Amino acid sequence: MAIFQGKSKRSPSGGRNVSHRGKKKFELGREPTETRLGEKKLRKIRTRGGNEKLRLALGNEINLVNPADNKTQKLEILNVVENKANLNYVRRNIITKGAVVETELGQAKVTSRPGQDGVINGVLLSEN
Repeated sequence: MAIFQGKSKRSPSGGRNVSHRGKKKFELGREPTETRLGEKKLRKIRTRGGNEKLRLALGNEINLVNPADNKTQKLEILNVVENKANLNYVRRNIITKGAVVETELGQAKVTSRPGQDGVINGVLLSEN
């Protein structure tokens, strides 16, 4: 069944809204891209207006910014340590925005949206 991102048939109080039209193509939603740890694999999605969106299906490298010296380097992701989006994402090694991943330099927080942007960016967490 398709994912619908249009108006609900019910109002917040539970009353029924009578729609003046049916569903439209631009209200169509998609399944979330759960970016997993693995060799890089991109999916091209055609969006509205004929544009393309790159979705990262698998990824194992992160563009990491070190806030101490403001330098950026590309490092390999070893594993997912924490993911507040869903606790089960940690054991499945799924990377979303806000996930904490382990790298060679230490732990890093993901700042990009891999399922939307097609790349994994992050910031090195300070060791306290």
